[in-house]
Amino acid sequence: PTPVQREAIPPLLAGRDVLGQAATGTGKTAAFALPLLHLVTPDADPRTRTVALILVPTRELCMQVAEAVHKYGKALGVCALPIYGGAPMETQLRMLKRGVDVVVATPGRALDHIRRKTLRLDSVKVVILDEADEMLDMGFAEDLEAILDATPSSRQTALFSATIAPRIAAIAARHLRDPVQVRITRDAVAAGTMPRVRQ
Repeated sequence: PTPVQREAIPPLLAGRDVLGQAATGTGKTAAFALPLLHLVTPDADPRTRTVALILVPTRELCMQVAEAVHKYGKALGVCALPIYGGAPMETQLRMLKRGVDVVVATPGRALDHIRRKTLRLDSVKVVILDEADEMLDMGFAEDLEAILDATPSSRQTALFSATIAPRIAAIAARHLRDPVQVRITRDAVAAGTMPRVRQ
């Protein structure tokens, strides 16, 4: 496991809320995707099947995370659906009606579905906010609040962000219960050298 996986997976498995500071490329998708596989029940009633909601800032990340969840949960029959603007609504509606275990969404499109009552969140057990700082930078603060208010208050919540700015801390204080804090710093790079990039 990468450092963020080593630190975040045990508390997530234990059902704790997590506030994680970790940069892109540190392996955090697996850190939150693997624990939520324990919650899925693919043969459940389509109306109550969705147990996890993952919110991400961009459609690229949306597709990437949905693909990762699909890959990790393939043997369990896990169905992950990416929901983002600019994609045909019809396909998303059809899949949601059929029932999905994990919804990976950009905030705008998620809210759209919530308002149409096509995305049911009553059975959601875990909500992940990935790249939360970027979502706020893109102006999604109000959407995030509205979405979180639409999920059960008993849910487990994990928030991951590259920086824990005051605005992020405020969201965490409002929506996370006694979170375990995970802070993964980047490797320090000596002046004049380049950071190591694994390709």
